[in-house]
This record gives sequence, structure tokens and C-alpha cells, in this order.
Amino acid sequence: MLRAARMLTVVVGLAAVVPMTAGARQDLDVTGAYTVAITMPDGSRTGLAILSQDGAKVTGMIGPAETDMMPVDGTFDANVLTLETHPRTGRTAAFAKCELKGTRERLTGTIDGDRGTIEFVRKPRQP
Repeated sequence: MLRAARMLTVVVGLAAVVPMTAGARQDLDVTGAYTVAITMPDGSRTGLAILSQDGAKVTGMIGPAETDMMPVDGTFDANVLTLETHPRTGRTAAFAKCELKGTRERLTGTIDGDRGTIEFVRKPRQP
């Protein structure tokens, strides 16, 4: 009888914890293609990004055109997307690191601390 009571306590305890853990899950998946707008004191730039999310890990490509892209990687944690660029040797990037927040359709944030702002707008899926 005591063993059954302990087992019931464990089951009830797990039933209380599982929904809390599920609630901590992030519902926003940043996988997709985006138009990108960067605004800095010396002007603005536009481009595109293609991202893939696996859990908290985010990888992809970003650049001014499909034919001129560089790798990015980062994390999506606590509804904050953090990306770092990895330009090829001899190339430069508009930013080294950015942090964005927002919705599935639009993310906004800053580049390299407070050097400028960045906006990702999800592109519609092609049929």
C-alpha cells in the first residue's frame, strides 16, 4: 500500500511538472527566408537571409543578394534570436552580431550592440 502511495505521488508530481516544461517551449520557429533591412548612421542596406532552426540552434546564410551570401549561426533562446556572421576571407559584413525579437513574420533588433538597427521580414512561401 505504501509503495502504491509513493507511485501515485510520483505520477501526480510528474503531471504537474510536464505542463510547466511544455509551457517553457518556444513556439516561434525562425526557419525560413527573410528580406533584411539594416539602418546605420551612414545609410541603409537591404538583403536577404535564409535560416534553419533545430531546437535552439540557428544556421543559415545572409547577404545583399542570393549570389553574395555568407554563413550565419546563432541561437534562439528566450524569444531572442542572436546571429553572428562569418564572412569569407577578404570580405566584410555589415555587422558581426545582431540580436532580434519579434513575431513569426517580423523580427527587429540591433547590430553590434548599438551600431544600428536590423529588421527581418518573412518572405511568403513560394507555391
